Amino acid sequence: PDWVEVYYPFMKATVHITYKAVNNDPRLLREFVDDAYRLTSKHQIKAYSIDEALVTTPSGKTAVIEEIEGEVPSQFQFTITDSVENFMRGALYFNTKVQNDSLAPAIEYVKKDIIHMLNTLEWRDH
Repeated sequence: PDWVEVYYPFMKATVHITYKAVNNDPRLLREFVDDAYRLTSKHQIKAYSIDEALVTTPSGKTAVIEEIEGEVPSQFQFTITDSVENFMRGALYFNTKVQNDSLAPAIEYVKKDIIHMLNTLEWRDH
């Protein structure tokens, strides 16, 4: 119940999204953030660079967007939280051989969708 996959069949791409309740617990939030960082840092072996941006969405949520360059399995990852009740993490994967140069247009296409999702995300009451 706490994860969903957004599938782009024409690109063989999937955005894996996980949701976790923070429950107004700063230690829990820190655990979720640290776990997301560890998952992204696993790509450092093959990454040329990991560009990270901290942004605030129009509705006041905090998002971290990570673009990973190199022959890595996930080229775009993100987290978003309201820091009190909700935390969400996502990662883009392609079900093809890693060839990021040829995947660049598809990565950019899905990235725009994800940015739109982050900027319009609304949390529902549980």
